[in-house]
Amino acid sequence: MAPAAAVSGGRWSETAMLVMDMQKDFVDPAMGSSALLAPGEAIVPSVADAIAVARQRGVFIVWVVREHDPFGRDVELFRRHLYSDGKGPAIKGSEGVEMADGLTVEQGDYKVVKTRFSAFFATHLDSVLKTSGIKNLVVVGVQTPNCVRQTVCDAVALDYEKVTVITDATAAATPDIHLSNIRDMKNIGVETPTLAEWRH
Repeated sequence: MAPAAAVSGGRWSETAMLVMDMQKDFVDPAMGSSALLAPGEAIVPSVADAIAVARQRGVFIVWVVREHDPFGRDVELFRRHLYSDGKGPAIKGSEGVEMADGLTVEQGDYKVVKTRFSAFFATHLDSVLKTSGIKNLVVVGVQTPNCVRQTVCDAVALDYEKVTVITDATAAATPDIHLSNIRDMKNIGVETPTLAEWRH
């Protein structure tokens, strides 16, 4: 295990891991959600492993989630048709907003609720990270072309020193979509290791 000492771009104490939308409605087929990303279920073990490594290194864990109004009033316009009679993806208080089995929010972690793709849009995430001394971000979760990519692009624009996306702890609808978005993020200076590479 790498020591909690100097790493490229800063110390682990200056690093946060953003766990993106790893909620039952998005990754658990048993929920029957209209927002299910089928490949998301397969990365749950990798996400759990990445979080475990991050905890050992003293990385700040941030759970980025959606928790929507039952009538969809805070949802993107193109999704509002999915909400009626108090039913829809990731409704606040529903089982669907819970973390996927095997992922546990622990004391000392932080949760950010977003209503758009980017974790930075209309949230206080940047303020929390900057006032916590965070300079570097590691991103895991779903899905690559939407919430992961938009969050990463905003992180680059906000001048985080090092932004990393763990390629096998993120997922998209198809491998081709995933890899093309990973390539695009790499082209704007984002590091794109596998979990094994990041672990060592």
